[in-house]
Amino acid sequence: MGRSREFDENVVLQKAMELFWEQGYEKTSLSDLVEHMGIHRRSLYDTFGDKHTLFLKTIDFYGELIKDKLYAGVLHAKTSKQAIQFIFDFMIEGYEDRPWGCLIVNSATEMALRDKEVEEKAEEAFLQTERFLAELVRRGQQTGEFSCDYDAEVLAEILQNTLLGIRVLVKTSKNKEKMHRIANFFLDMLNK
Repeated sequence: MGRSREFDENVVLQKAMELFWEQGYEKTSLSDLVEHMGIHRRSLYDTFGDKHTLFLKTIDFYGELIKDKLYAGVLHAKTSKQAIQFIFDFMIEGYEDRPWGCLIVNSATEMALRDKEVEEKAEEAFLQTERFLAELVRRGQQTGEFSCDYDAEVLAEILQNTLLGIRVLVKTSKNKEKMHRIANFFLDMLNK
C-alpha cells in the first residue's frame, strides 16, 4: 500500500502559485519551490510533476481563485456599472494586498512568446474575461445604464485591454490614483 500524503495539495499548490506570482517562472528554482511549499522534492515530482507542469497547474489554480472572487463581488453589485467598478477596484487594489499584478498577465508577458501552453492558457483566460465583460456591458445597455452607440463585444475588448494595462501598472507603479482615473474615464465613456 502506498504512503499517504502528509500535506494538503491545495495548500501547497497555493504556496507554489504565490511564489511564481511574486518571482515569475524563470526566477523560481526547484529549491525555492521545495522550501516555500514545505514539501520534499520527491513529493513535488510525485504530486505535481516537473516545474513546468506545476507552473501550469498554478495558473489554473490562480484562474479559478480570481474568477471565484470576481464573480462573488459581481453578484453583490446591483447594477452593471457597479459590477464593472468592482472589477476595476479589485484589479487596482489587488488580492489580499499583493503588489504582484496578475499571475496570468505576468506569465503571458514573461513566457507566452516561447511557451505554447502558457500562451494558450493566457489566451483562454483573456477570452473568458472578455466574454464575461461583454455580458455585463450588454446587460447595462439593456437596462439603459450604458450607451448603445457601440457594440457590447467591442466595448468588452476595449475594457479588457484597459484592465490588462491596469494589471501591468499594478505591478510596475504605485500610483493607484492614476489607475482609478483610468477606470473612471472608462466608466464615464460607457454612459455617453
